[in-house]
Amino acid sequence: MACYLLASANKPARSFVNRRSLMIFRTVLMLLDSEKKKSRWITLSPLQLAMLAASFMIPLSAAFAADEVHDEIQVYNAEIAGVGQWTYQQHLNYAGIGQNQPEVPDGFSSNHALQGTPEFAYGLTDWWEAGFYLPFAVNGGGQFLSDGVKIRSLFVVPDAAKRSFFYGINFELGYELPRFSSVAWNLEIRPIIGVRDKEWEFIINPIVDVGFGSNGEADFAPAVRLARNLGEDRFVGLEYYADFGKIGSFLPLQQQNQQLFAVADFKINKIDIELGAGYGFTPGSDRFTLKAIIGYAFPVPNNGGQDNSSPSSLKMGTPSRPLQNAWTLNSAN
Repeated sequence: MACYLLASANKPARSFVNRRSLMIFRTVLMLLDSEKKKSRWITLSPLQLAMLAASFMIPLSAAFAADEVHDEIQVYNAEIAGVGQWTYQQHLNYAGIGQNQPEVPDGFSSNHALQGTPEFAYGLTDWWEAGFYLPFAVNGGGQFLSDGVKIRSLFVVPDAAKRSFFYGINFELGYELPRFSSVAWNLEIRPIIGVRDKEWEFIINPIVDVGFGSNGEADFAPAVRLARNLGEDRFVGLEYYADFGKIGSFLPLQQQNQQLFAVADFKINKIDIELGAGYGFTPGSDRFTLKAIIGYAFPVPNNGGQDNSSPSSLKMGTPSRPLQNAWTLNSAN
């Protein structure tokens, strides 16, 4: 039980001991006590040994239940909607092999579950975009579950797609329902730092998730992307996602979320698509996950009613604008 108690102290919102494990542990104690009265040497039958092992292993597996809410699996690249433009993205993530142990008692578990969210965004200026989400999940039993609402405010360097070095920061305030989290209100702070040339892009999102309330804490959950530009709005690459746990007191490696995705970005007519398959390296990760992002940028009519919108990558790969302009732009700025 010492292993579980230590994990619980580090991550109170992500582990609990179920009633069955407590009953097994108490039964084992009673058996040990009865054997102790008979002899000063304690001997255990195979059944008693199995019950003793179960009493320790069940709580330990509960401590491995890392963050299981993944309605959006994405690395931001500082691309935003044009001024006065609406964009829409549909995020879908399916855990083929996920976590069986919920984060909270009687809560949601990710195994065989589909998670996602519609994301609506609006360009306020050439450096500011606002958006909102309606996260949901369909659990392994086919039950549809709502997971509250999120709003965000994204600030970026203008014309990020034309720059070889780009940056920004996103603030996202969310409300989650009790079956998904023991913390109702949380804030995601997502810095965006990236570099690119005509062939490659490398982007880091060193995310800090802050939960409010008695069970709240500040977690470090970075996301990284390395992708090759194949031209014509096509990218292939790798994306890394992690959740190390509380800042200043990281979880043991086995309890952390550590995933690597192979991804492909492409465009079909005016529809942006990203597909990915991810593998979790630790017991605290979903072992196998498929993700999809489907996006569309609505046209922005000018004063004459004509379509005056520019291409948008919807925070995926860089669009097919001439990247040689980036060098001139950077030297001018």
